[in-house]
Amino acid sequence: MSATSVPIAEIRTPGRALLARLDMPLVLAVLALLMLGLIMVASASMPLADQRFDDPLRFFRRQMLYALLGLGLGAIVLRTPLARIQQLSTAFMVGAFALLLVVLIPGIGKEVNGSTRWIDLVVIRVQVSEPARLGLLIYLASFLARRQLEVRDRVLGVGKVAVLLAAAGFLLHEEPDLGAAVVLGFSAMTMLWVAGAPLRYFAVLVTAAVGVVYLLILMLPYRMARLTGFMDPWADPFGNGFQLTQSLMAIGSGHWFGLGLGSSVVKMFYLPEAHTDFLFAILAEELGLVGSLTVIALYAVVFWRSMRIADAAARSGRWFGAYLAVGLGVWIVGQAFINIGVNMGMLPTKGLTLPLMSYGGSSLLVVCVLVALILRVGIENADPPPQTRVRERGS
Repeated sequence: MSATSVPIAEIRTPGRALLARLDMPLVLAVLALLMLGLIMVASASMPLADQRFDDPLRFFRRQMLYALLGLGLGAIVLRTPLARIQQLSTAFMVGAFALLLVVLIPGIGKEVNGSTRWIDLVVIRVQVSEPARLGLLIYLASFLARRQLEVRDRVLGVGKVAVLLAAAGFLLHEEPDLGAAVVLGFSAMTMLWVAGAPLRYFAVLVTAAVGVVYLLILMLPYRMARLTGFMDPWADPFGNGFQLTQSLMAIGSGHWFGLGLGSSVVKMFYLPEAHTDFLFAILAEELGLVGSLTVIALYAVVFWRSMRIADAAARSGRWFGAYLAVGLGVWIVGQAFINIGVNMGMLPTKGLTLPLMSYGGSSLLVVCVLVALILRVGIENADPPPQTRVRERGS
């Protein structure tokens, strides 16, 4: 009697059991950020939407649609076994590089504000760096799970990861999208560190990455202008420092409890990108320090639960899920704190959204998928440790 082995992780979890296994603190934190984001997008975008489209709620309705689509997409991902995703990891990597290449083809990539980061798909404009980063981190999690000893003991293992990141970073630079490259690099470095890469190799990679970023800043004048504007925005408050000075004034005027929802002054055409990159400044102005700390606390919960899920996966030998949860959790929270740091004048402008909150279809859809993947890792942690189940042929 012959038999075939079926990994337990490939067996789908029934719907009710799946819901019962959800990490509720993570779910509640994500839903709170999503709902608060919808409220703030509506508030921050009203003046611009009214002026540009004669429809104050245009951006809010579109963001609501993106949120519903993101939740639906997340539900599909939530029911997909990690084993299936890992099997497709190479395809995800190839797709990621294909997107990063296609967007650079004249006539296909859409240029906005000097950057060619988008592809128009009729109903939505896709920022390719979002799905591309996801595909690359899925592949990296699979690579680290399969090549743990090589990464820990041989320079070749770390070198392969370095080549992958360098190629992706080069293509992101060509768009240019340095912010996405920084978040990708930070997430990947964290995954390497968790995988046990030797400190000496890790230090070389980090040093090289910092050096490359510095050179890239020197190569393009607008990046150097952002850097100098960040270091002393009040030296040129109506030029390079304009956006940051407006953001700082918004945050400062919020005090403890804010001016009240909808009462922001700087959103009245003083602060560019108020509903996207600088949404946190509007939130701080309208909801004050209390509202700002609430948002930071919610992101802290997302990070805490993601790392708990990753730790549980590692303890049960589910290395792909462990590395994936680490990388995606660091992506979400790392990008959030970079965005908040930019709004507060602690970091130079990067052009990164506030995950789950800022206006933008590509970002919101992809972040919903990231959360669903982390939750899926947690769901499979409740299964017995990885083993094989014997299924008789023909049964």
